[in-house]
Amino acid sequence: MKVGDLAKYRNTGSVGKIEDIMEEDGRTWALLDTTNLYYDVSSLDPARPEEYRKESVGDRGLKDQLAEIERMREQIEDIQAKASQITPSGGG
Repeated sequence: MKVGDLAKYRNTGSVGKIEDIMEEDGRTWALLDTTNLYYDVSSLDPARPEEYRKESVGDRGLKDQLAEIERMREQIEDIQAKASQITPSGGG
């Protein structure tokens, strides 16, 4: 495998383009663009072009996950604000 090749991580099915290769402690590691993580090349298989998506739901970065959490927090705040405007009626 070399820089520019498409690779699939066997354990999760993550597919990415190899952006960097490095050797450390006798092991070879490849950086995938979709996850921005290094993988031991022995755990990677070649991937087909149709398997590659620059952005994948399963491989979202931390920034995307934090943005989604913030959107959910805003939705909860909206629901809480609307709920606080409801006044109970028919007290007994």
